Amino acid sequence: MMTYFTEEGAAVPATVIALEEGNMVTMVKTQATDGYDAVQVGYKVVPERKVRKPELGHLTKAGCPPMKHLREFKLLDAAKVGEYKPGQALDIAQIFKAGDNVDVAGTTVGKGFQGTIKRYGMKRGAMTHGSKSHREHGSTGPGTTPGRTLPGLKMAGHMGAQRRKCRSLQVLKVDTERNAIVVKGSVPGKAGNILEIAPAKIVGTNC
Repeated sequence: MMTYFTEEGAAVPATVIALEEGNMVTMVKTQATDGYDAVQVGYKVVPERKVRKPELGHLTKAGCPPMKHLREFKLLDAAKVGEYKPGQALDIAQIFKAGDNVDVAGTTVGKGFQGTIKRYGMKRGAMTHGSKSHREHGSTGPGTTPGRTLPGLKMAGHMGAQRRKCRSLQVLKVDTERNAIVVKGSVPGKAGNILEIAPAKIVGTNC
């Protein structure tokens, strides 16, 4: 993250999202052929040996180079499907503009196996006076009735490395020279993480 100064002089937290080579339309799905309207987008060009043969044939048919990531974005407006064609390169200057709100989805940072204090913010026990329960989570359920641990109990386990979406982040700047965009606030994951950016879903407007 970084500090971004707006034209009004306000200092706001921001994240710079860079776009690598790729970002092309690999497939267009319509109501007539697939039962719904969507656009499949490929990202990050890689050598052919790093792409499976069926996927490589799919990309070659669309006239696209080998790409590592494929994602599908549904379109509610059927009229916009005709604007996209397989092999078309997406221009960020035409998709995003300063002041727009976007939804950014990605995989959060993995924390490994963690206890309940770090994972759920539970309180610890006394650290002195003979206490033998410092960071344990405590009881896992009643004894005789029902005599078992109920499902959904918060316990120690794997933390992070989950898909999360930050909704309605404001686009502060679109840099076409560096092929990057600057959004207000934080995004899921760490530096180098793959993100999905789409126009923000607003109830009653586009969803």
